[in-house]
Amino acid sequence: MAVLAKTLIHFDFNLVTGGTDNHLILIDLQNKNISGLEFQNALTKAGISVNKNSVPNDSRPPKITSGVRVGTAAITTRNMGVIEMQRIAEMFNIVAENMDNEERLAEIKEEIKVMCKNFPVPGMG
Repeated sequence: MAVLAKTLIHFDFNLVTGGTDNHLILIDLQNKNISGLEFQNALTKAGISVNKNSVPNDSRPPKITSGVRVGTAAITTRNMGVIEMQRIAEMFNIVAENMDNEERLAEIKEEIKVMCKNFPVPGMG
């Protein structure tokens, strides 16, 4: 999880706590001029699940928000490691830079499918 947080920071994502000590990260997207709802929807199209979430001193209403909450329980359950965490952070950045590019989002979704196939849920693969 720390690798995911560190790599997100590298891509100029603002983590509310500056990092994480558990399986949750809250990203404040105000510096990227993206709402939590917009980013949640774009990530969903790319096959990545997050939840829009308010951040401290959020100027946007709760139905839109300025942040997203990321949990890594599903990633760690699949035994994904450092390389995958770094790649997932890169995917977040690609999605943030290509929010309206349906083709690019579809490419990420295909990569996510392959990653999940390579790291099946234990007992399910």
